Amino acid sequence: MKNLNSVISRERAIERFEETILPMVIRDCEQDGEFDEPARSEAWNNFTDYLCKSEVISDWQYANWSQPKCCDRK
Repeated sequence: MKNLNSVISRERAIERFEETILPMVIRDCEQDGEFDEPARSEAWNNFTDYLCKSEVISDWQYANWSQPKCCDRK
């Protein structure tokens, strides 16, 4: 497990996801207007994987963060 001196918060990660990744998911996977929970969840998982590998978030954050509300229809 990596110890990082500086990481971003979950809230900031969600903001970045909603600003950069989610619009592409909506454009590419929700053309029919239907909420695509699997596509959103996969995009979030890929995004947090990228953040972890880039040392923007810690291993602990990556392993323990749940899906944000924007990825869950409920």
